[in-house]
Amino acid sequence: MGKNKKNIGFLFDLDGVIIDSESEYTRIWAQIGKEFPTGIDNFETKIKGSTLSKILSDYYHDEGTRLLVAQRLHELENKMHYSFLPYSEEFLIQLKQQELPCALVTSSDNQKMAHLYEEIPHLEELFQFIVTGDKVTTSKPSPEGYLLGAEKIGVNPQRCAVFEDSLQGVMAGKNANAFVVGVVGTLPSEILAPYSHIMIQSFNEINLDNLIQQLEER
Repeated sequence: MGKNKKNIGFLFDLDGVIIDSESEYTRIWAQIGKEFPTGIDNFETKIKGSTLSKILSDYYHDEGTRLLVAQRLHELENKMHYSFLPYSEEFLIQLKQQELPCALVTSSDNQKMAHLYEEIPHLEELFQFIVTGDKVTTSKPSPEGYLLGAEKIGVNPQRCAVFEDSLQGVMAGKNANAFVVGVVGTLPSEILAPYSHIMIQSFNEINLDNLIQQLEER
């Protein structure tokens, strides 16, 4: 390990990176798109990585409809069951054991997170700080969430690795001047690659020593 490893950090998106939920969210937003049509093709895909407030402001211009969409989303979310994606929990535990600072940076709101903590109670213990959609004013691809996450763990964003699976997410990481790890699964590699330094399909592909060295050299 490099002697300056305390000056590096790790920032993670949630859905499709840490927890297995993206296919379920695709189904949920497709259902909402049918119940509350937007006229946008592939609506459920285009909104990935965006906060609920941005989705509502961009696609639903009537306040009453916004309230109904938010209510319907939370109804469907409350029926979801969350689990870790393969090797994501093990990777987070490895970082925690080595006392490497980590933050979660998600577009999810507090209501969704409360349900998630019921499903996975120890999730909070794996991060020094959690940035939710309620803590930022601009949604990804704005770097605001990742800049806040880096600030909260006390690390220069340039020396942070950002793990993302959405187009808006990898763009946000790049806009934060971080080292972007594109996680293939939600989207194909060719969409994420232009904004990513490296690509993985699973956390078991990461050589942590090599990644630390790359961060220390930035």
